[in-house]
Amino acid sequence: QVQLVESGGGLVQAGGSLRLSCAAWSIVSINAMGWYRRAPGKQRELVASITSGGSTNYSDSVKGRFTISRDNAKNTVYLQMNSLKPEDTAVYLCNAEQNLRIGTYDYWGQGTQVTVSS
Repeated sequence: QVQLVESGGGLVQAGGSLRLSCAAWSIVSINAMGWYRRAPGKQRELVASITSGGSTNYSDSVKGRFTISRDNAKNTVYLQMNSLKPEDTAVYLCNAEQNLRIGTYDYWGQGTQVTVSS
């Protein structure tokens, strides 16, 4: 069954750290993987992404605090979040972009809640 399985969310105090993981099951030919977030009353936004070659991209709001990494052999992407702020509170969603000869497909996880208390 094709799916993205996320883990690692939770409640943390401001200044703390969390590590999110996302494993892609039964998805081949994955190019980019990434994390998005959706805060209450706001649109979904890109947090960070990483290609199969290791190129990374970060939102300005998390640069220097978050680090995205990837284990291609395990089809797993990680997001290390340090120096968390209350404004980082959101549902974090994992994304995987599959590139096939017939086209490009996006897969999404169900999301994991991250809550940062002040």
